[in-house]
Amino acid sequence: MYRIILSGGGTGGHIYPAVAVAEALRRRLGDRVELLFVGAEGKMEMEKVPALGYRIVGLPVAGLQRKLTLQNLALPVKVWKSLRRARRTIRDFGADAVAGFGGYASAPVLWSAQRMGIPTLIQEQNSYAGVTNKILAAKARKICVAYDGMERFFPAGRIVMTGNPLRGTFSGQTESGRAALRAEALHYFGLEEDKPVLLVVGGSLGTRTLNDMMKRWVDAITAAGEIQVIWQTGKYYEREMSEFMSARSDRGIWRGAFIERMDLAYAAADLVMSRSGAGTVSELCLIGKPALFVPSPNVAEDHQTKNARALVEKNAAEMIPDCEAVEHGIPAAIALLKDDARRCELAGNILKLARPDAADRIADEILMMIEGK
Repeated sequence: MYRIILSGGGTGGHIYPAVAVAEALRRRLGDRVELLFVGAEGKMEMEKVPALGYRIVGLPVAGLQRKLTLQNLALPVKVWKSLRRARRTIRDFGADAVAGFGGYASAPVLWSAQRMGIPTLIQEQNSYAGVTNKILAAKARKICVAYDGMERFFPAGRIVMTGNPLRGTFSGQTESGRAALRAEALHYFGLEEDKPVLLVVGGSLGTRTLNDMMKRWVDAITAAGEIQVIWQTGKYYEREMSEFMSARSDRGIWRGAFIERMDLAYAAADLVMSRSGAGTVSELCLIGKPALFVPSPNVAEDHQTKNARALVEKNAAEMIPDCEAVEHGIPAAIALLKDDARRCELAGNILKLARPDAADRIADEILMMIEGK
């Protein structure tokens, strides 16, 4: 029996890669593996992970607030309690290995495991490593990455290029299968077959810049009637965008807070305009979809810009700065939608970066660590 702890949370970008690896381990080992997730109390993983059928333990750890608050004063106590609970959890579970996928809880559980002599693996999703992972990498057995050049941050001999693990199927369709899925997608979103489709997606909560961009250009888009848009507003902005659109035409525009069928959204899209978080970048690589990235400036180490730039430098995507997107994003997208050759070039190059077996490769690395290979 293999006993493995997987830690990651705070956002879907940390939770679902861990879940993808858990699914790979279960496919491989069946009843011969016991899995335990460790997350942060009050974060979304405490609800999402049990809903998927996995056991999870929560730690009281929290992040450092940028402003001086009472929460920051309580942080040392929370860290101390988290380290104690992490150590007890590892001991009681009898963990053979611990894998960390980012988020508040990963640090105390990896730190504790390393000091207990238990092999640890880090999965760094971005092209620029965060401070915590750089510290933890000193004692990690394996560091799984998705970008070239990560020896800038980690010991080269322990780096393994695996890509970012994703749940579900994003690739592997035949040409006829893709055509059928696109037809289904256009019907699902109520769009026409003979006009190009732009997918504007800002994540489950939404993105202010992309929503402001759509507000700036929606009248021009509907008046011209040259393109169609699938516009995901996000939970935070849905009421505002609904009120804004209440007196406007939505001809050729599908709008919603969430997109339940992202597979259909991708299938319908001729171009994707989005942030450049690690999960989104990996999905677009797998489906080979041309992308115009608008990196968020509000993330640690500006890592989304670095993620996008890594693709731009390989002629696999285009990028526009957040500060320019409201005024220039839609004109740039329309120019790309009119340039079939350029979009074909981008799609071909981004597809070359895909790693569809990432979850299985990380599962392999975890098992090899346990077996001492």
